[in-house]
Amino acid sequence: MLISVMSAIHKSPPADPAAELASLAAEIADHAARYHRDDAPTITDAAYDALVRRNAELEAAYPELVRADSPSFAVGAAGAAQFGKVVHARPMLSIDNAFDDAAVFEFVARVQRFLNLAADAEVALTAEPKIDGLSASLRYEHGVLVSGATRGDGATGEDVTANLRTLADVPQRLESTSGVPAVVEVRGEVYIAKTDFTLMNARAAAAGERTYANPRNAAAGSLRQLDVAVTAVRPLRFFAHGYGEMSAFPADTQAGVMAAFASWGFAVSDRLVGCATVDDALEVYRGIEADRSALPYDIDGVVYKVDRLDWQARLGQVARSPRWALAHKFPAERATTALLAIDIQVGRTGVLTPVARLAPVGVGGVIVVNATLHNEDEIARRDVRVGDTVELQRAGDVIPQILRYTTAADIHAALPRFEFPRTCPQCGSLAVREDGEVARRCTGGLVCPAQRIERLRHFVSRHALDIGGLGDERIELFTQAGWLRAPGDIFRLRDHRDELLAWRGFRAASVDKLLGAIEARRRVPFDRLLFGLGIRHVGEIIARDIARSFREWSAFAERMEACVALWQAAEAAIGETPDKLGKRTANELAALIGVGGIGPEVAEALTDFWAEAHNRELLAALLAEIEVVPVVFVTRASAVAGKTVVFTGSLETLSRDEARAQAEALGAKVAASVSAKTDLVVAGPGAGTKLAKAAALGVEMIDEAGWAAIVAGAGG
Repeated sequence: MLISVMSAIHKSPPADPAAELASLAAEIADHAARYHRDDAPTITDAAYDALVRRNAELEAAYPELVRADSPSFAVGAAGAAQFGKVVHARPMLSIDNAFDDAAVFEFVARVQRFLNLAADAEVALTAEPKIDGLSASLRYEHGVLVSGATRGDGATGEDVTANLRTLADVPQRLESTSGVPAVVEVRGEVYIAKTDFTLMNARAAAAGERTYANPRNAAAGSLRQLDVAVTAVRPLRFFAHGYGEMSAFPADTQAGVMAAFASWGFAVSDRLVGCATVDDALEVYRGIEADRSALPYDIDGVVYKVDRLDWQARLGQVARSPRWALAHKFPAERATTALLAIDIQVGRTGVLTPVARLAPVGVGGVIVVNATLHNEDEIARRDVRVGDTVELQRAGDVIPQILRYTTAADIHAALPRFEFPRTCPQCGSLAVREDGEVARRCTGGLVCPAQRIERLRHFVSRHALDIGGLGDERIELFTQAGWLRAPGDIFRLRDHRDELLAWRGFRAASVDKLLGAIEARRRVPFDRLLFGLGIRHVGEIIARDIARSFREWSAFAERMEACVALWQAAEAAIGETPDKLGKRTANELAALIGVGGIGPEVAEALTDFWAEAHNRELLAALLAEIEVVPVVFVTRASAVAGKTVVFTGSLETLSRDEARAQAEALGAKVAASVSAKTDLVVAGPGAGTKLAKAAALGVEMIDEAGWAAIVAGAGG
């Protein structure tokens, strides 16, 4: 398997596999949180599965680059803070996916190899529909329900015991003539039937309440209600499909355990079938697929499990999934409709995303009016145009994706191509696309309405202005009230003190504490202000390097005006607004800024920000409210003065912030990654690929005790 994956990767090797793995880890984690924690996915199941498969391919091809935060080790997402926590006695794992028959045969072959069985040995399986709902676990002690939890991150779930007690399908007490084990943990899926979902949405729409895009989101949103009374009136159901901790088993097979669960009062799928061979299992799969639309609940595949429990125990698990189970996914459902318009949405981080507006069409029981077009490259690759008839697919998610146009060639050719905007539709700022990226981003930052809340959160965060009491909820409230539009408005909130006292029940002590915290931040260190502006690629270290080099904000601002003049000269030479500055111009900008470590990418991002008139106006309004003070960097003579240091792994006696401060006080520069310019790596437990790279480059490596000795030797 590794050879075939390596071959596929090396046919078109990634330019930077480590960078792609880092990007995939962040993107997959974000989508997992949207799906599991927020019940608000923004991509299709198929698109998510494709990201996971790409990550697995890269990890197989480059095992030395596997990250500690790899999606391969993750299950679900951390639970929401408003619920209590339940630590699962046995992890609630996710199940690996298969997308064709060959993968199912390979699954059984892996089982045979792991158990050292003959290649022709029979491996009996169970097969049942994979219901698209919310995973939940029910724990019974001496036959009495004592707790119920969501999957969460697989190790710890949300305590939704009170909510689960309201489900008619969840027995409060287990009774059986043959007896019930002292500890029984039943796992299954909370779902809403299709007809119940339609009625629930219709009633909500008539009452002016929230409606849901599909039954899965409705089930998740209904179960995770803080008000149990709301859950109680929702049409939630529960199917049992597995087990967790058991003090004893009522049978020695998966099918037998499910039969026992049914006898104890649980709903178990009537489509659960025992299969002697892979061919039998695939026949069940095709039968369920053929009946999919007629089933009373949404499904997205069939789950196979090794039937013998002793074999399940021997097979065990890998990082995030059991070796003895497999989910065979269905192909995405498809339909055709008219493409009426292409709108551009601007996300909270400034990414411009094209969304297709469609003539309403039914796909898999859901009326679809929108579809994702991903990015401008996808639009160009598929060559879809407004007025086309398009084929789309939906894999059980909120936003389907367009596959291709089906318009007659002569009609399609007469339609105008879609021109992706070069400016932000929200604020008019330049929208740029950096080398190696598919996304185009608005450079408006703090002045862009779509980005306002996210940028203000960053501006007041701990490593920027660090304004205590101005958390996410208050920023949203004050923005909705029209009091916060730009950072300078924060320092004018005192003008709204009387309104605050009369509005939403704010107490005088709380209001005055908040206003006092704001007043205490009117003197702002240079580096914190620059970092707080949220300019792309300008992190804490770069902001600190710039502050160290220029010392005075006025000197830095003057240099940025010179950069803007150079940018405008390059633009004039081209004769039009360039989508990207030439490489030569970007290098000239970096040289003009003249700060070590500031390359063309950062220089261009800084210039993009300063070139926008409304960004300069925002800065002027902010500077009228605050005083920017130089950052005083006091260093001591030390063994690392003038050297570049990288910290990796888990530091046990000090935080990363403290370690960085110690290094800078000793005259060292702290870098985020290991390179040929690195002089020293300080490695704590769990250090991974950075340690391997340092060894390959011959970089000196020490542990945390060694670092403490360096600090002590410098008089620290």
